[in-house]
Amino acid sequence: MSIIQNIIEKAKSDKKKIVLPEGAEPRTLKAAEIVLKEGIADLVLLGNEDEIRNAAKDLDISKAEIIDPVKSEMFDRYANDFYELRKNKGITLEKARETIKDNIYFGCMMVKEGYADGLVSGAIHATADLLRPAFQIIKTAPGAKIVSSFFIMEVPNCEYGENGVFLFADCAVNPSPNAEELASIAVQSANTAKNLLGFEPKVAMLSFSTKGSASHELVDKVRKATEIAKELMPDVAIDGELQLDAALVKEVAELKAPGSKVAGCANVLIFPDLQAGNIGYKLVQRLAKANAIGPITQGMGAPVNDLSRGCSYRDIVDVIATTAVQAQ
Repeated sequence: MSIIQNIIEKAKSDKKKIVLPEGAEPRTLKAAEIVLKEGIADLVLLGNEDEIRNAAKDLDISKAEIIDPVKSEMFDRYANDFYELRKNKGITLEKARETIKDNIYFGCMMVKEGYADGLVSGAIHATADLLRPAFQIIKTAPGAKIVSSFFIMEVPNCEYGENGVFLFADCAVNPSPNAEELASIAVQSANTAKNLLGFEPKVAMLSFSTKGSASHELVDKVRKATEIAKELMPDVAIDGELQLDAALVKEVAELKAPGSKVAGCANVLIFPDLQAGNIGYKLVQRLAKANAIGPITQGMGAPVNDLSRGCSYRDIVDVIATTAVQAQ
């Protein structure tokens, strides 16, 4: 069974309610039909009800809840609550009411106030359109220093990682994390590997150096981040700095990092910055023909996940399922 099928089965075992702000978008509606038919999650579609039903005329979305934010009985309460959240930033009640007409803001308020368990958007919106309201309304999880992202990478015919499955972070959000932020990304990713993917994390803090083979301020950052992450999670296998081959290949690990509990068997790869992470996941996706699921956010107060504007309806199904399991 593939890793995404495992996630889908886990989502079915404890169904959560996911809100989809892009309620009339064709790929979203096709995904919604599949999610509802397979019992992966309960869904709320946001938008004009006539537009949604017209767009879905050949689809069965009868089990979905459809809410038009402007006509909703929750509108006034959400507008007032958003005003209370943001009045110290200078927002007026009139501006709050105008803002909550936006489906993504309304959806984030639904998650904030417990009406829904998570949110998925981005098929027709930019990442900033999603993250801005998420940061303003849902905010970061208690104790989280940063919101980051990860990809689940499923590499066919691969002897490395967790039977060819890896978690890559951060590949989409933070351009240049400092040592403390990089440590936080490592901690979040270890928890995600355990709770979402169900395997014991072996976390490699990647660099162009292995255990002092090179001296540079970029290496120092990774080394410091490793120390911080180990202090935060003493019971989890975290090691660095490690070059990629030392992290994955047993024979190389024995030469470069003998005695390491991570080297040669890493399944969670923490990249030192966004350039490395973005290049790394795309190289594996294209050259190794890997299935790349993500980017998925971590460190948010509740699961809010972005889609690529080039996503397929199947991609949306996968992200909804992943969001539902995060909400568990």
